[in-house]
Amino acid sequence: MAQVDKQAIAAAFGRAASLYEQHAELQRQSADALLARLEGRQFDHVLDAGCGPGRMSRYWRQQGSKVSALDLSAQMLAEAQRHDVAHHYLLADIEALPQASATFDLAWSNLAVQWCSDLRGALSELYRVVRPGGIVAFSTLAHGSMPELRQAWRAVDDREHANRFLPVEQLESALDGWNVDYQSHTITLWFNDALSAMRSLKGIGATHLHDGREQRLLTRSQLHQVQLAWPQQQGKYPLTYHLFLGVIQRD
Repeated sequence: MAQVDKQAIAAAFGRAASLYEQHAELQRQSADALLARLEGRQFDHVLDAGCGPGRMSRYWRQQGSKVSALDLSAQMLAEAQRHDVAHHYLLADIEALPQASATFDLAWSNLAVQWCSDLRGALSELYRVVRPGGIVAFSTLAHGSMPELRQAWRAVDDREHANRFLPVEQLESALDGWNVDYQSHTITLWFNDALSAMRSLKGIGATHLHDGREQRLLTRSQLHQVQLAWPQQQGKYPLTYHLFLGVIQRD
């Protein structure tokens, strides 16, 4: 996978930190789907890798786990700390975790590893810090996500306006050699107009493009074009995500 600009990603998520939870419906549904794969298991020590403002860190703490919340964005981590969601707070990159090996019973990462340069490397780091018998549970986005956004923007210009994600075949190959259970899962969110759909992306910080180009401000004319070109169903504007969920058992 191509290198990504981690500073730009951290900055984009930092700008969204205070409003993130208002727009994080995808993250909530993804977390619920991933939790269902764990079948109610309890874990003594949990790493929440890519914790954002800390909703899932709080969940694990409420389950009785000792939680370490980790994020690339200082602002996100400060938001998590402000809400007292974890026992430890770590400003770090999933691809270079500061923890010792075999530290956690669960390494949990909900919709964060798609921002890593090397998926196998990121998952290997999560695997490394989990104890034998422990679990790495992660979700990421797969190729083909947000087709409505891409279709709508084609009415305006030929630039890329959505991030690129790995095809399922490459996601599967990144798991080679591990004891893993995985599945694909589609989530569609519904909005009243195209602008609301795009604001939902900005609200969770997911506006940074992998090729480094920031989105420009829309003119009124361009917004009208996007609105007309966005595929609608019964007056609603869908935004579809293809999730890939994985649960790796460390031997």
